[in-house]
Amino acid sequence: MIKKEDVFKIGKIGKPHGLHGELSFQFDDDIFDTTDAEYLVLEIDGILVPFFIEEYRFHGNGTVLMKFCDIDNVEQARELTGCNVFFPREHIDKNGDLSWAQIIGFTVENVSTGRHLGTLRSIDDSTLNILFEVETTDGQELLLPANEDLITAIDAEARLIKYNLPHGLVEE
Repeated sequence: MIKKEDVFKIGKIGKPHGLHGELSFQFDDDIFDTTDAEYLVLEIDGILVPFFIEEYRFHGNGTVLMKFCDIDNVEQARELTGCNVFFPREHIDKNGDLSWAQIIGFTVENVSTGRHLGTLRSIDDSTLNILFEVETTDGQELLLPANEDLITAIDAEARLIKYNLPHGLVEE
């Protein structure tokens, strides 16, 4: 069984394209094109299900026309419309640069105190100042500037972000 912590969200399935099971896929992270993963994971009724990639082609900026194995007609494709698409963490290059999407779910640690601030739940990039939305250990939301100068290290293996928390931003 695939667990949420084993994957990260990269996009959403759009409507069917054509009659042979091809789907439009709006992506936020094109990691599926830069690694050797044979499958993507779709969330269907709350369950994470692997779908093997038959073929795909880019269709504009941020959209791919995707064909999954065993999805052969428009009716089957229509059932997947609206599903969130995830990428398996086991296929990411642990030594390469990580995208924002790949660090969702990592623990954020204050470098100066060694204390865990919480878990990175999402990234708000709706404005010029990108923010980490961190869920603290007591269930509160903490917004932190997602400035690369404040991130001292990211350990993909330990799923840990070492963060240089500006003095006075939160009470510790």
